[in-house]
Amino acid sequence: MKNVDTRIRIFDTTLRDGEQSPGASMNVEEKLIVARQLAKLGVDVIEAGFAFSSPGDFEAVRRIAHEVEGPVMCSLARCKHEDIDAAWGALKGSSKPRIHTFISTSDIHLLHQFKLSREEALRRAVEMVERARGYLDDVEFSAMDASRTEPEYLYEMIEAVINAGASTINIPDTVGYALPETFGALIKGIKENVHNIGKAIISVHCHNDLGLAVANSLSAAINGARQIECTINGIGERAGNCSLEEIVMIFKTRKDLLGLDTGITTEQLYPASRLVSSITGIMVQPNKAIVGDNAFAHESGIHQDGLLKDKSTYEIIRPESIGLSRSTLVLGKHSGRHAFKARLADLGYDIAGENLDKAFERFKALADKKKEVFDEDIEAIVQDEVLRLDLPERYKLLRLYVQGGTDAQPNAEVTVEVDGKAITAKGAGDGPVDAAYNTIAGIVKTRSRLLKYSVNAITGGTDAQGEVSVRLEEDGNIVLGQGSHTDIIVASAKAYINALNRLEYKKKDKKEMLVL
Repeated sequence: MKNVDTRIRIFDTTLRDGEQSPGASMNVEEKLIVARQLAKLGVDVIEAGFAFSSPGDFEAVRRIAHEVEGPVMCSLARCKHEDIDAAWGALKGSSKPRIHTFISTSDIHLLHQFKLSREEALRRAVEMVERARGYLDDVEFSAMDASRTEPEYLYEMIEAVINAGASTINIPDTVGYALPETFGALIKGIKENVHNIGKAIISVHCHNDLGLAVANSLSAAINGARQIECTINGIGERAGNCSLEEIVMIFKTRKDLLGLDTGITTEQLYPASRLVSSITGIMVQPNKAIVGDNAFAHESGIHQDGLLKDKSTYEIIRPESIGLSRSTLVLGKHSGRHAFKARLADLGYDIAGENLDKAFERFKALADKKKEVFDEDIEAIVQDEVLRLDLPERYKLLRLYVQGGTDAQPNAEVTVEVDGKAITAKGAGDGPVDAAYNTIAGIVKTRSRLLKYSVNAITGGTDAQGEVSVRLEEDGNIVLGQGSHTDIIVASAKAYINALNRLEYKKKDKKEMLVL
């Protein structure tokens, strides 16, 4: 009896394609934090970035490949010599390196974007796979826009790159155009018409422009694909990618029907989702499958009655199976460091030393103001005090005093530390936040524009922490800033300062790229 491969490899591209979500860019330290969580999750491959694209991405790929253990570490590379060489430069010396090279194969792309003939694209693909294969054994090739490529040409391309040394063949639905039935048929056609396909694993990378990324990936797996490229929370270019947590839980929940499974530690799904959301600032919609706030919430009386009698009546997935605990550890001003660290561990954060001290100090200060500190409060503290520790801080908020009212123009007095020097100034505005922002802008002499300002109450009640997100733009650089505090004006100022520091980081990264 022939052995049937029932294992689906999970290729996570949160740090590459996911980072292409507008406003979702991460610095090197933030990428490392996410990569370590992905390793805990048990993904098979981490696409750590696009090494040639910038010095920051090169350094992220290099550090993740050398500092994070477990998964295969991958860098994206166009079918160009310089890209392949940069990818190898970042990956060289790591334990499980992979180069992932790609070129378009659809006539739409070749004719209108790249001005290449089919013959030239085929020649480049073979040459670059051979070049990558000269550096390492694990080479993946992607036929960009494969779902709109003429099948016979796609078969020819795949066969040629496998002969050149590619061991994984990725079939992307680059613009999210495919339907599940036709995409599944495409994978089946490849298995039936590419003579050497048995030497490679078929992978798929589906975009969500029509809301079908998960469905298309599932159809591909049913028809023989054995690697799925996806992202945490489904983030990514335009409408995003196949959602990792959704496709993984489909295989786990319906293994009876599909007979397929992954090696994912599903209890780490919720912590991974919250981590990526907090770092990128891209909130998860409440009704999102698997990890949304309402995914395990029941309001209907009928549902509640059934759930109390037997959970299987209305829950097909146990909350605990994705790392969502239904029990609550109440934390307050009398809680100690041990209880606080234990709750952090429950939420998926492994924090110690100076980082733990800073987070605990902030927790105690918050507990003095609130009757009860909730999980969301703790996550906000981690985001504010720990995850940003490695972001260079040219600016620091030292003091903020704001006055205003129904009959008085709001004005602010702010002290900001700039390059180690405390500067105090006063200013006015249409409201207290506007007054604070005008004053801070005057101190740091920024030319940035405020594109977006949003406030979210992290928990209920009048003593809730407020979380503020701002988006700033300067010279084409767009950054996200976040801050949280029980005083919404302070949270707003912290978010603005955080964004200004991120702008400084981006400008520094661009200067380094120009030097190179």
